[in-house]
Amino acid sequence: MAEARSRFWSGRHAGVLVPLFSIPSRRSWGIGEIPDLVPLARWLAAAGLDFVQFLPMNEMQAGQSSPYSALSAMAIDPIYISVESVEDWKEDAVLAGDDLALLDRVRRAERVDYAGVRAVKGRALRQAFSHFHQTVAGRGGDRDRRFRAFREREDWWLGDYALFRALLEAHGGRHWREWDAGVRNRVPAALNNARQRLGQEISYYAYLQWLADEQWQQARREAGSVGMFGDFPFMVSSHSADVWARQHEFDIDASVGTPPDAFSETGQDWGLPAYRWDVVRASNFSWLRDRARRSAALYDGYRIDHLIGFFRTYVRKTGAAPGFWPAREADQRAMGDELLSLFLESGASLIGEDLGTVPDFLRATLAERGVPGMKVLRWEREWKAPGQPFIDPASYAAVSVATSGTHDTETMAEWWDGAAEEERLALADIPSLRPLQPSLTAPFTNGLRDGLLATLFGSGSQLLILPIQDIFGWRDRVNIPALISDINWSWRLPGPVEDLLTDSGGQERASFLSDLSRTHGRS
Repeated sequence: MAEARSRFWSGRHAGVLVPLFSIPSRRSWGIGEIPDLVPLARWLAAAGLDFVQFLPMNEMQAGQSSPYSALSAMAIDPIYISVESVEDWKEDAVLAGDDLALLDRVRRAERVDYAGVRAVKGRALRQAFSHFHQTVAGRGGDRDRRFRAFREREDWWLGDYALFRALLEAHGGRHWREWDAGVRNRVPAALNNARQRLGQEISYYAYLQWLADEQWQQARREAGSVGMFGDFPFMVSSHSADVWARQHEFDIDASVGTPPDAFSETGQDWGLPAYRWDVVRASNFSWLRDRARRSAALYDGYRIDHLIGFFRTYVRKTGAAPGFWPAREADQRAMGDELLSLFLESGASLIGEDLGTVPDFLRATLAERGVPGMKVLRWEREWKAPGQPFIDPASYAAVSVATSGTHDTETMAEWWDGAAEEERLALADIPSLRPLQPSLTAPFTNGLRDGLLATLFGSGSQLLILPIQDIFGWRDRVNIPALISDINWSWRLPGPVEDLLTDSGGQERASFLSDLSRTHGRS
């Protein structure tokens, strides 16, 4: 995939931001699934867009819906496996009456019903594995060889992950700190005993990752020239395979977040464990290297979430004053530069998430290393100048990513309707938007939507990423920060993803975007 990656380092490109969970097809079981990337990619190609940016697809903890609540930094969540595409399921498919009713319910739901999807898929995948174990495993056929080859090739992360999942099941889903002392503390004899005792369960979790990998690689092949960009979260949960396997590298009794700033009087506490950076550095950042290696194998490029955290981490710990580690700016810059080098060595194209209150040296380092940062139209203003005028996107640096919003922000339509008159007037001073001045006092319209899209396509940024909601003018949000609700992380397209290619709205949007891509040299 080296050739596919390299094309995102030069030239002008445009893509879409949409979570995988948001794009179910008619065949899907209530959530977007890996094969659903193929009809999405066909629509993107018709629209002159050549990549898609996802949120993390790592396996989430039970009962969670946030893709940032990772049970593993390496494993794909089995919730994204297409059961209908699993050969073992198709040969021996039987759903009980209750499961048939549940499947119908999750398919009809307006939003992703994570609990329902996990329940019905879990039972179906268990059934598929039983068929595989009884008729395929150990018999030397093609699928048996592919499965064994996958386990051998990926054992560098899969071994600990599959053992962790089997132990988690054996301990009734309890946090690993509550497990039996031997496996909790990773005593070699206890781990060897667990591998023998739980061999079939370990094989089951490896089987799920093999299915996900085979479907993922096939979807990438069928997506053709449309690239796949992932998301590299700053941290994983303390209750994760990674922290259990590397306990000495994390301070589980401390948590990371952000300090008080203009957006939050108290700052943010994410409840995620802090790195022991001195220990991590002594290992030559081996776990971060492994994560970068895994991301580069899955994606053409990836966005580094909360990039500033890799320069300086804001840590809270009982009995100590909260603060940054490392504390000195010189040390922060040195560590961040070292870690950026590590990520660049993975070979994938990188995007640095540099939003929020960040020190000037972060963006200076990104510029020095040729890594694009984010330019969110509504936030790119001359904040110290009189009237705080918007910066014309045409003047954005080439090595940057222009966008109308992120998964955490209001949609473009919501933002416009909530914007003060002064903000709208300031926006209209952007040369390409001056013809829209008569509509400044009106609610968000399709004309304003298309004018803003055209302005972003004409930006100086080599990369343009548009949330799919903003392409259509929809108001549905992916996430409202600090809100604990089933609304978050559950939005789905208003129709099956394959309908983008056939309904009039999807076709009109594809034609419009394709024209913009050609006009502004992004196709």
